[in-house]
Amino acid sequence: MSRDRRNVYFPSVSFSCIQTTKVLKNGLVAGHAYTVTGIRKVTCQYGPESLVRLRNPWGKIEWKGDWSDSSYKWELLSPKEKILLRKKKEDGEFWMSLRDFKIHFVDLVICKLTPDLMSQEDGKKWMYSLKSGRWVKGSTAGGSLGFCNGNFWMNPQYWLNVLPAEDSRKSPSSCSVVISLMQKHSSKHRNQAPHLFIGFLLYKYQESNRKLPPGFFTRHRPVNKHPVFLDEREVTCDFHLEPCVYVIVPSTLEPQQESEFILRVFSRKHILREMGGNTSFTLSKEIVDRYEGKIWEDFFTKHFERNPEINAVQLQRILNNISWRNLQSFRLSFSLDSCQGILALLDLNATGTLSIQEFRVLWKRLLFYLEVFQKRDTNTSGKLDLVELHAAVQETGISLSNEVCNLMAIRYGDPDLQISFESFVCFMLRVEIMGEAFRNLTQDGKGIYLRESEWMMMTLYS
Repeated sequence: MSRDRRNVYFPSVSFSCIQTTKVLKNGLVAGHAYTVTGIRKVTCQYGPESLVRLRNPWGKIEWKGDWSDSSYKWELLSPKEKILLRKKKEDGEFWMSLRDFKIHFVDLVICKLTPDLMSQEDGKKWMYSLKSGRWVKGSTAGGSLGFCNGNFWMNPQYWLNVLPAEDSRKSPSSCSVVISLMQKHSSKHRNQAPHLFIGFLLYKYQESNRKLPPGFFTRHRPVNKHPVFLDEREVTCDFHLEPCVYVIVPSTLEPQQESEFILRVFSRKHILREMGGNTSFTLSKEIVDRYEGKIWEDFFTKHFERNPEINAVQLQRILNNISWRNLQSFRLSFSLDSCQGILALLDLNATGTLSIQEFRVLWKRLLFYLEVFQKRDTNTSGKLDLVELHAAVQETGISLSNEVCNLMAIRYGDPDLQISFESFVCFMLRVEIMGEAFRNLTQDGKGIYLRESEWMMMTLYS
């Protein structure tokens, strides 16, 4: 491998150099990635010549050899070709001969915009799905399965149903699928940030929308038995899969590493969706039909297109502008104080805002709490008394002592210890989140040891 190694990406994809930035005497930058933007065969006085047009992503610093902007070689062309091809401009784009291109560049990467670009089935279109996600320390950053840790199950999980394409010439028992995982740095200088080692595992699974439990990964082997983890911006794998249901688990190599990511799936026909949390609750069909489909698509998605991250004021505005139908006799509203408490509990990366992924978690829980609340509010007063509160907590599958329930009623209830839906949401979120925090911190399931800084963080958490 030569010291002045350079990479070339085609077509029109450019990456900043993160190795050395040494500019050589010939004008090329050592260890740098250039983009191929064109090719041309020209007729010189001595015969034909093949030229390659390249672009430095920096927009400056160009090749100084033959066929560069100031090269005498241009005088060997006809006036027409010279006018069409030569641009004496310091814009980072330049021509060089194919022979020089072979000498000075060692890698050529062809970036397929879509897998069907090179498909043998002419005219057959592929579809693709895209999901954005995030690895969050202490929550969804479980690390890889082979890193000797038991937290792999914490990573985000995606349900993939591979379907046979009706018009495919190939055997219906084999479907071509391309899975791509790209890490996305949130910093302003993302091109200079070091890449994490990332990869993913693919599992065969029965149809379900609940996250796979920890025990599943000790009993089952992934489809990609030798997964590749690379410190590259993107990791891509081609598969030939039989039509059935799979689960994709993207992860970093090491646990507790934070980053955003983009997961893409290409195939002739498939369905991709994010799998639900590891909580045990399920929503009734009536609640899902009423609140999950139309409201999410028409209201939330449009809002997050304008505001990728929302603060407590925006959260209050969203929750209070939703048309909460069939809430019997009470009107639902959230105070700013409650929204600030909710945000503090769910804002795991401490940015002061909620992303669309974090809001999705909240929305699912709100719907579940709403269903439980209405079921246990037997007198339709819009409030739960102590007996109804105990029953509601038990309905969620969480076990709390009478003493804890009474204390929480004093903390969140009115002077008569009546709990409104707004207070019930804050109550249940605290119970769930703090329970998850305990399970993450404990070593033996019985207790935890905290330093003073950790104790202050936990007690002032919301």
